[in-house]
Amino acid sequence: MASEESSLRALESLMTEFFHSCTTNERKREIEELLNNFAQQMGAWRHCLYFLSNTRNEYVMMYSLTVFENLVNKMWLGVASQDKMEIRSCLPKLLLAQHKAMPFFIRNKLCKVIVDIGRQDWPMFYHDFFTNTLQLIQSPTMASLGLVLLKTTSEELACPREDLSVARKDELRKLLLEQVPTVLGLLTGILETIWDKHSVTAATPPPSPTSGESELLGSLLQGTQYSKLLSQPIPALDNDSEQLCSLALECLAHLFSWIPLSTSITPSLLASIFHFARFGCDLRVKPKAPSIYSSSSSNGEHAPPTNGGGRPGHQTGGGSGGQADRSRLGVLAMTCINELVSKNCVPLDFEEYLLRMFQQTFFLLQRLTRENNAHTVKSQLQELDESYVEKFTDFLRLFVSVHLRRIESNAQFPVVEFLALLFKYTFNQPNHEGYFACLDIWSIFLDYLTTKIKSRLADRDSVLNRYKDALVLLLREVLNRIQFRYNQAQLEELDDETLDDDQQTDWQRYLRQSLEVVAKVMELLPSHAFATLFPVLQEDLDVYLGLQQFIVTSGTSRRLNITAEHDCRRLHCALRDLSSLLQAVGRLAGYFIGDVFAARFNDALAVVERLVEVTCYGSQISLYDLETAVPSVLKPDLIDVHAQSLAALQAYSHWLAQFYSEVQRQNQSRFISLVTSTMDATAPLITAKVPEKLLLSACHLMVSMATTVRPVFLVTLPAVQNIFNLITESQTRRLPQEAHMLVCRALSNMLLLPWSNLPESEQQWQTRSSSHGSLLAALTRHYRLLRDTANQPPRRLGLEDTKAVLHQTLPVLRDIVDSISGESTKSRQICYQSLQESVQVSLGLFPVFIQQLDVTDEMLSFFLTLFQGLRVQMGVPFTGQIIHTFLSMFTREQLAASILQEGSAGCRVVEKFLKILQVVVQEPGQAFKPFLPSVLSLCMEQVYPIVAERSSPDVKAEMFELLYQVLHHNWRYFFKTSVLASVQRGSPEEAMENEAQFSAAMQAFGQSFLQPDIHIFKQNLSYLESLNSKHKLYHRKLFRTSMLFHFINVLLQVLLHKSHDLLQEEMGLAVYNMASVDFDAFYSAFMPEFLNGCQGVDANQRAVLGRNFKLERDLPSFTQSVHRLVNDLRYYRLCNSSLPTGTVKL
Repeated sequence: MASEESSLRALESLMTEFFHSCTTNERKREIEELLNNFAQQMGAWRHCLYFLSNTRNEYVMMYSLTVFENLVNKMWLGVASQDKMEIRSCLPKLLLAQHKAMPFFIRNKLCKVIVDIGRQDWPMFYHDFFTNTLQLIQSPTMASLGLVLLKTTSEELACPREDLSVARKDELRKLLLEQVPTVLGLLTGILETIWDKHSVTAATPPPSPTSGESELLGSLLQGTQYSKLLSQPIPALDNDSEQLCSLALECLAHLFSWIPLSTSITPSLLASIFHFARFGCDLRVKPKAPSIYSSSSSNGEHAPPTNGGGRPGHQTGGGSGGQADRSRLGVLAMTCINELVSKNCVPLDFEEYLLRMFQQTFFLLQRLTRENNAHTVKSQLQELDESYVEKFTDFLRLFVSVHLRRIESNAQFPVVEFLALLFKYTFNQPNHEGYFACLDIWSIFLDYLTTKIKSRLADRDSVLNRYKDALVLLLREVLNRIQFRYNQAQLEELDDETLDDDQQTDWQRYLRQSLEVVAKVMELLPSHAFATLFPVLQEDLDVYLGLQQFIVTSGTSRRLNITAEHDCRRLHCALRDLSSLLQAVGRLAGYFIGDVFAARFNDALAVVERLVEVTCYGSQISLYDLETAVPSVLKPDLIDVHAQSLAALQAYSHWLAQFYSEVQRQNQSRFISLVTSTMDATAPLITAKVPEKLLLSACHLMVSMATTVRPVFLVTLPAVQNIFNLITESQTRRLPQEAHMLVCRALSNMLLLPWSNLPESEQQWQTRSSSHGSLLAALTRHYRLLRDTANQPPRRLGLEDTKAVLHQTLPVLRDIVDSISGESTKSRQICYQSLQESVQVSLGLFPVFIQQLDVTDEMLSFFLTLFQGLRVQMGVPFTGQIIHTFLSMFTREQLAASILQEGSAGCRVVEKFLKILQVVVQEPGQAFKPFLPSVLSLCMEQVYPIVAERSSPDVKAEMFELLYQVLHHNWRYFFKTSVLASVQRGSPEEAMENEAQFSAAMQAFGQSFLQPDIHIFKQNLSYLESLNSKHKLYHRKLFRTSMLFHFINVLLQVLLHKSHDLLQEEMGLAVYNMASVDFDAFYSAFMPEFLNGCQGVDANQRAVLGRNFKLERDLPSFTQSVHRLVNDLRYYRLCNSSLPTGTVKL
């Protein structure tokens, strides 16, 4: 005894020293090693039992429990049965004796150790494990301890970790499910008892609801006793009761996460949970500063209840933390409800309960959205605990997304009234995040409605009429919320500068989410939505168009003569609103085209004419150039409105294209006038003097006119001719790069893209071809002069100038090719004709700049685009010449230098080169087949050895994709036999060619599965599966006889190591596809060999693993067997590694 006492004192001093701030890391390591060695001794647990019983030092208690935890989870198999019995008996006794004196975290840890023993031994060796817990729950003084044990049991046994065999996991779940009705009955009893006991003290009668409210309540709770129960006052709970209810609700929340919906979840249990959910609706639940309590108690009276759920203010029992605890009860109850509602699989006998739940929750929703004299709805929601409001919003989202389709047709559930409550709840949210979450719910509802209407076209109108009023209100309110004139205070809180992960500011996100809802309503009620939006737009446009009268010119400067602070603020709000409404009008452009073009033509024409008028007005009086009283605010506003008007007009380019095709053979005057005015508005903005935001909007509009609308007369318009001159004259100041590229794309597309609805004979290709040649000659003037430098090494002095010309010209040419790559052959022919000389220059320059990675990168990007878009036009001889040049330049040394160079530029160059080869090997026909040996050799002998051992995924992804494309598109390079011949012979047993290269490629794929990079793993697994589905890879003789088992083995080992667990499903499917080639061989040859090779398991365990792998041939059963094998093999290894050396296993 004395020695244990001295050991305890020594351990206490060691622990105190370990956690002392002055202890060095060196000393900490020594202590740690000492403690670990002590824990590894057989019988260390006896000392720990003594320590636990005789110390108050928390560090010592925690250490002792960790020793027990390690013993139970990792060494239990090797513990003598007598010792196990002693531990099973001592630890629960210790818990019962000391749980009140222990700190919570120690008590919880001890509970977990006891539950871990139950996980191993219940019911065979520890038969009273669960009954003990149930008895504790039923004992008034021990109930909270019983609930902690119950919750830990649910966590550890229902979803156990992998340190159990699959059979044991299944057994535990079955045992627990048998206990569920009893457990739920006990938990219901606890909640009901506490509620009833405390309800008696709440003598104040509930205030009567207003007449409108009681009507709605009547419809929500028809014929149920709940309307009476739920309107009872909320009782005041003492601390112990609150604690007990919290634990009971936590247990329920965890149980509901895994038990299936069934009648065990009784109406009385649901009613109890809803009683407690009301705690979250109580306004005084949110913790306040202590002064509130002191002031209310100073006069001996409590303020009368004002929130309709009144109760006498029994503040004394709860103590100072009572308010937060009561709020927590509401949050926990809503967590339980959400766990139930999140289940999509609802048995028929549970549907009625579900309806009852929704009725009860909407009683709560009504409580949350009820106005009274003292509080607005918004201030009520602001008063509540944030977590409660979040949980409630989660509930509403789950209800609408998972269950609305079930409940909607039920006569007992008033959907329209529910939407009215949801509307109030949405537009009284106290913060932006809450509002966004509610908008998401409306979006889900609108999607549901749209789908429903599309599937039931016959009664479309009756469905719409049912919801029309709700949709109209929603549209109006969402539109009001994005306008400063109605919502200035909230909108000014939104940040419009910092970008989030999606590259948008808070303001942009707010506007985008709001406009999505507007667009969805527009899809359902097009004419109504338009009639709501257009007049509001007109109002703000009138303000904008009226600014002209306030412009004062003095000398060269022009000033906006609005200076009063109030007027400036009003103008700022009007301009911000106009900008938002222009975006809204643009977002709706898609609802005027297609089948509804004629029906909605007049509305769309009104919009487009107005937009053209606004853009012309903005460009004519160049508002962006004005001096204003508050330049930091009004100038960006004016620029933004102008840019948004151009963007909105651009959104209608598809409508203009349809308008053009409708009037092609008729009077086109209205169309011509719209296009001419649009270009008149755009052209003056295409200059380097205009702010970039506005310049880019103008450029994008011009690209859409050239690409989407394609009017025949576009090139001849004076405004467009001016832009041609501006771009082709070398002395004019160059536009910023992005704008320059867009303008060049627009001009090129005007000349290259075929005109819609015109026969080939009227396309004027001859004229357009020579104009395009002149345009590109002007754009590449400086670039083509570099031809002379191709034959001499670049001088340092001229190098930067040369680079600048390259970096300016090649992106523009690349963009021009890219924009016509999917167009007609004629367009691509003309494009290549105009480019031919520049391509020759590029090829000549390539060897000169091979060491300049930034230039090589740019050039390869250009060639990649050429190969993707114009390889047919370039012709086989020239393409061959390019490939030959590249292959000769990228020697192994050059590749190694590029790939191993620090930074990503070198890798990018090699990746683009591999991408070019991918395009080449995909080409059908025989033209590029001669390059296959060189490509394979480059891959396997030059690139692969460099990247194989590097952990970085750079270059690997592209190299494996190239290998895949070689195999997929050139299968007959390896397997000569035609598909027909192999079918006739009954099995594809064909002669192979280039076998060594095929085997090397497969080996590279296999090797990649041993690497840690999960993206490469996933990509390559999908490539193998694709080759199998398209070319029967796994059935090929070479693969089947010498590779198949290796691949299955590798995949099973990866599953065992859990290194790529995200891909479990994909790996299971691949193993099945490989095994299904020859199930007999898999079961008779592979499985025994695999099990014999498994380290860390004995012969008996191998036999069990083999027996449990059922001889199934369907995919679900097979993959289940694979995952069972992996789980049990890991479990056996874990057990065996924890046995003391020399243990005899029977």
